[in-house]
Amino acid sequence: MAELNMNRRAFLKASALGSGGLLLTVALPGCANIGSKGMVSDEQWQASAWLRIDTDNQITFVLDRTEMGQGTYTGLLTLLCEELEVNPARVQVEFAGVDSFYNNPLYKLQITGGSTSVATSFQRIRIAGASARSMLLQAASEVMKTPVGELHCDDGRVLNAAGKGLTYGELATLAAQLSVPTEPKLKAPEQYRYIGKFNPRLDARQKATGQAEYGIDVELPGMLYAVISRAPAYGGTVGKLNADAARAAAGVVDVFTVDAGNRHGVAVVARSYWQARKAQQLLSIDWQAPETAPSSSEVFAQYARDLDNDDGKAVRDEGDFSAASATAASVLNVEYRMPYLAHATLEPQNCVVKADADGMEVWAPTQAPGMARIAAAKHSRYSVDDILVHTTWIGGGFGRRLMQDFVAECAFIADRLQQPVKLIWSREDDTRNDFYRPASLHRLSASLNADGQATGWQHRIAHPKVMHWFVPDAAAAQYPFMPKFMFPMLAGAGKLGEGILAPDDSSGYEGAAELPYALNNIDVRFIASDPGVPVGYWRSVGHSHNGFVTESFIDELAHKAGQDPLAYRLQLLSAHPRAVGVLSKVRDMAWGKPLPGCAQGVAVHKSFGTWVAQIADVEVSGQSLRVKRVVCAVDCGQVVNPDTVVAQMEGGIIFALTAALYGEITLDKGAVQQSNFHDYALARLPETPAIEVAIVDNGDSPTGVGEPGVPPLAAAVGNAVFAASGQRLRALPLKLA
Repeated sequence: MAELNMNRRAFLKASALGSGGLLLTVALPGCANIGSKGMVSDEQWQASAWLRIDTDNQITFVLDRTEMGQGTYTGLLTLLCEELEVNPARVQVEFAGVDSFYNNPLYKLQITGGSTSVATSFQRIRIAGASARSMLLQAASEVMKTPVGELHCDDGRVLNAAGKGLTYGELATLAAQLSVPTEPKLKAPEQYRYIGKFNPRLDARQKATGQAEYGIDVELPGMLYAVISRAPAYGGTVGKLNADAARAAAGVVDVFTVDAGNRHGVAVVARSYWQARKAQQLLSIDWQAPETAPSSSEVFAQYARDLDNDDGKAVRDEGDFSAASATAASVLNVEYRMPYLAHATLEPQNCVVKADADGMEVWAPTQAPGMARIAAAKHSRYSVDDILVHTTWIGGGFGRRLMQDFVAECAFIADRLQQPVKLIWSREDDTRNDFYRPASLHRLSASLNADGQATGWQHRIAHPKVMHWFVPDAAAAQYPFMPKFMFPMLAGAGKLGEGILAPDDSSGYEGAAELPYALNNIDVRFIASDPGVPVGYWRSVGHSHNGFVTESFIDELAHKAGQDPLAYRLQLLSAHPRAVGVLSKVRDMAWGKPLPGCAQGVAVHKSFGTWVAQIADVEVSGQSLRVKRVVCAVDCGQVVNPDTVVAQMEGGIIFALTAALYGEITLDKGAVQQSNFHDYALARLPETPAIEVAIVDNGDSPTGVGEPGVPPLAAAVGNAVFAASGQRLRALPLKLA
């Protein structure tokens, strides 16, 4: 199958030569080629898939990772400009279309997630910049009759020793005719001019002045507006519908049932959003309940049964925990319980679709434009090749926009009406129709000797397989040339782990299987249990629950051993110098020096290649608690934009604080009980603690920063609550008795 795909792409590339463009490709480490296409017009050199230089010296960077506040706009541009020798502030940025050049090399999909944007782009985007620089130097050498070694690049110009030279734009046409270097020379770290030093957020002005166009901002001539009433319980369908009053309402164009995006509902389409929303209130719908519609108590009862009756999959098995527990002086057995969580993105789900005889265009705030194209094709008359996706700015992603249900719904509606349509979800729609962070149930046991020291660790996790919910659009997006009738087969094969997507249930146990502590007799087991509630990837995924569970339980073991919690961790982490580094940093910054009236808790966790340690200062009064300060140290390898790293740690801490204090989605007969921020609360400004962030430098390759600030926070807070009150809280959100 892969060979067929390559041959087809080779054919399409060869065909492009007939349109006057010069196509250059070169094999590069870690990527197939850089997508150089030569002069794509009389004025533009497409030096690579990420770089275009116009003859007027306008330089454009094509951003292949969505910008949702995490800093890819500035970060990836910094990588290019470091090697191209251009100030990042003078380069224009445009969002990439759908193309396999832009696939995330880890996932083989064009997605932004997993805190991988900088890590996976660090080499290949620098190579793209270095290749263009080399070609520009060679072109200048020919024009100026000067050896390349006597020339240098500086902010969009190639100069000789006397400071005279030519702009990149003046050299673009000639450079486009040269061969792309196979091994361009990259800068050594000591030569960096921007990497590790450049801090301005280049998207800040556009956002502050309203120039950044988010999905919800998109307007098209003649556009209609759609809203959807969806079944209260996932899997529910429309029983009886009386839409007469809604159809007669002012501005209403049409009312019809929708079966798209894995949900059933009724769409109201009108000439304005408010007209559609008001008419929606006039609908009379009797919903047919699904066969399976669990309440929250039934979800956890299922998890408990499965833990009782299923040994599950051994994801780590070292030593013999059964023997260790049989000979132990005592065994500590505990249970941790984690709730469903909504993503609660500030910008609710939305999409604009234009459908006509020429094809379909989609404007969407999506983390996965290739999957968005598949979703639109599946729910319309159009083939994948007839659909153009425009990725917009995103008002918060956190993994929610990896799922493409909102695109599927809008494509279904626009295809029916053959007019431009904007679909907007209300906050209530967004809260009640999410793909939630899975609820999970954890049973942990530790065997202890007579001195209270742990001799064994067992962790059993009941949790659904998130991949089963993700794969229907993802599998087809890996093979977009396949005919639509094969999409269900691809999705089914992906679920079965037959090679379309690598079988992946690690979202349940990541962060638990990699327990870093030097303990003997470790047994970690994953029990797949799916109550039928839609689940997806939530910021830090499995680390979000396993970080809390493992760092709380190790704190329990430190208490049993009668040792200082931070010193206990350091003792067991000597084989992990980066962990020791971040723990030592927060120790020096704050440990043993609590704010007045506060107790302290500590946690350390590795996720997405990055180590983060946090100390929380918490004030407890009766049944209330307040987090007054969080001190954080992060080791993420080579830093590209230091302020972005700090901002992501701060944002992750506040995001995690919301989950620790308030986050809980509950179900009643399959229907989500929360609806808006009054009953699914976010941490407010007065509740925000003082946050101090330190970056621990090392010379390693860059690792993630968008998510690693989340996992340690709840455990650090919970451990501080224990230190203050003696109450060990083993469920989120944290509630004092």
